[in-house]
Amino acid sequence: MSCPTAPPGPTVLLNSGAQMPVLGLGTYKLRSQDEVLTAVDAALACGYRSFDSAAVYQNESELGKALRELMPKYGLTRGDVFVTSKLDPKDHGEKAREAVLHSLDLLQLDYIDLLLIHWPGTRGMPVQDNRNTGNRAQSWIALEQLYAEGKVKNIGVSNYTPTHMRQLVKDCKVRPAVLQVEFHPRLCQKELRSVCAELGVCFQAYSSLGKGEFISDPVVTEIANKYGRTTAQVLLRWAVQQGVPVLPKSSNPDRIKGNAAIFDFTLRDTDMDRLSALDCGQRVCWDPSEVV
Repeated sequence: MSCPTAPPGPTVLLNSGAQMPVLGLGTYKLRSQDEVLTAVDAALACGYRSFDSAAVYQNESELGKALRELMPKYGLTRGDVFVTSKLDPKDHGEKAREAVLHSLDLLQLDYIDLLLIHWPGTRGMPVQDNRNTGNRAQSWIALEQLYAEGKVKNIGVSNYTPTHMRQLVKDCKVRPAVLQVEFHPRLCQKELRSVCAELGVCFQAYSSLGKGEFISDPVVTEIANKYGRTTAQVLLRWAVQQGVPVLPKSSNPDRIKGNAAIFDFTLRDTDMDRLSALDCGQRVCWDPSEVV
């Protein structure tokens, strides 16, 4: 793959005042140091400045090492990149603070740009167990404290439902900056997006390509051919054209490059509508709706 160093892409303003890149590299399933290094190198060359990890991905150490090694190559400093990690669901409640500090230690960074609660429930606990509510509330207090200390610059949540979001903002001192959830044309999340808009929370997408399932969809394929683009680019463009940041994941340098080429074309309103009309509530990932 050949990709001359590209300028960074656009950013979105968070309610904290921070700027978060619209395009980020998802690192789920990237495990080995060589694999992470190759992906991060390709991403930085193509203008990515945001990198999304999580405790459960078991690659925080590898990501931190890759960034420290590669940032000088591209003339970048710590403030030029945006690193996200997430609290392991097993560490909800009283374990949350130490778990985040452990993530910091693995990343070998002075701070994490965005720390998310990964899941509204506690691992190993039944979804209908009322202790889930108290545990995630306790986790949020720990995140607020780490935010006040500057160890995390922004805090947010992932996989929360509208009910979870309203519960959180009712009692929190610091509103979540970001909600990261599954979002693609077959799962448009209209109610959740409306709640985020009402609360001033940035709605961020994961699984924009439906774990690869949707790149062969006939409607997506037809639109991609019309614009001379890949189906992945059309699916990502559909999101960012609505102001939704995306986190395509790949270990393939050519695909990483292709996924970055989404800011130099615009989908017509009729094509946006055709894609949105695919909405059928289909999830390819986890369903948090039963977690109390």
